Amino acid sequence: MRKHVLLIGLRAAGKSTLGASLAAQLGVGFLDLDDLTARELGAASAGDALRTAGEPAFREAETRALRAACDEPACVLALGGGTPTAPGAASYIDSLRRDGRVAVVFLDPPSAVLEARLRESAGNRPSLTGRGVVEEIDEIARRRRPLYAALADFTFAGEVDAESLARALGDSGR
Repeated sequence: MRKHVLLIGLRAAGKSTLGASLAAQLGVGFLDLDDLTARELGAASAGDALRTAGEPAFREAETRALRAACDEPACVLALGGGTPTAPGAASYIDSLRRDGRVAVVFLDPPSAVLEARLRESAGNRPSLTGRGVVEEIDEIARRRRPLYAALADFTFAGEVDAESLARALGDSGR
């Protein structure tokens, strides 16, 4: 694989789960930016890091972690849902795309799927709006989907599996 595959999308879109499977399918490494950002901030999880450091510091750490990950050998990288909103992250991702260093995949399952997944495992996810993580998903989607779509080389609006995604990436000359 010659370039990174960046998976973007809302919470519970399947970035981490699909990313690990896709990396295995492609025979490359997998990185989860939430884990890297948490590590950068000395926290056990991204949720803990966000709560402890606050959103501005978390987003700055997220951008640093993204840049460091993209300096590594080509891999599959699952971005956090808010990564493209972090300071400088969207322009950095776009510059990597223009330079042919990344392929950006927007995973965009319907809101009902996201809500069901969040109900099953809201886990350690902090609220971003002051409402519950399930109740806020439509509001966050309205704000973020246009940015994700603008950055994406590929958009998958329904369910997708690693094999199908690997085929689509292979057809594009990843």
